[in-house]
Amino acid sequence: MMEKSGTGVLYIVPTPVGNLDDMTLRAINVLKEADLILAEDTRTSSVLLSHFGIKGRLQSHHKFNEHQTAEMIKDLIVSGKTVALVSDAGTPGISDPGFLLARTCAAEGIEVITLPGATACIPAIVSSGLPCDRFCFEGFLPQKKGRQTLLGQLSAETRTMVFYESPRRLVKTLEQFAQVFGPDRQCSVAREISKFHEEHHRGTIADVLSHFETEEPKGEIVIVVAGLPLQEKREHRNKYKDYEDTSEEIVPQRQE
Repeated sequence: MMEKSGTGVLYIVPTPVGNLDDMTLRAINVLKEADLILAEDTRTSSVLLSHFGIKGRLQSHHKFNEHQTAEMIKDLIVSGKTVALVSDAGTPGISDPGFLLARTCAAEGIEVITLPGATACIPAIVSSGLPCDRFCFEGFLPQKKGRQTLLGQLSAETRTMVFYESPRRLVKTLEQFAQVFGPDRQCSVAREISKFHEEHHRGTIADVLSHFETEEPKGEIVIVVAGLPLQEKREHRNKYKDYEDTSEEIVPQRQE
């Protein structure tokens, strides 16, 4: 059953990144009961909704119109309507539209409920074999302005880093990573997560770059890069070891 509140609710609903079996029962029920479903691309989402027998009202909500529609949607929820937001794949707000609407509703005191569900970054980092207890998600890097500055800052990052990238820019990005992080830094490139042709290429940045220079990358790409290695064992400093006794030795004088 869908949670109820005095006014309406904004539900942020993850959808599969590839395998339709990853759709949760709760997500299906929320979408069936919502008064309005906001979709990044109504054509893509209509196929998904039809597959699960969901016949709700569908409206476009994407990066080109979200600034114009956020206030209107907020007012609709305040009036008591339940609105569900989906993106083309994965969790809205994670490298997809969603943040602006969530912020607008939260500022108004509207209940914002995000369902757990599909995302590409978590399977990519867990399957990479790199440390995943602490990591930073960078999403898509800036294409021009600020890219080199950000990469320079990340060169000192000790946590595992996760990036999204398009197949046509993958080789160029790996070349830059080799320059910034060093060609021997460990990394993993995951593609087509949860789909039939899912693959993970692991090794040094130089190794992975060499692979994709000969094999054209296809599909959705997630790059996972190891952080700057920490000194495995900090030298134990004996506080007495470096103590230098500067006191003068007292030499007994001979009596004459």
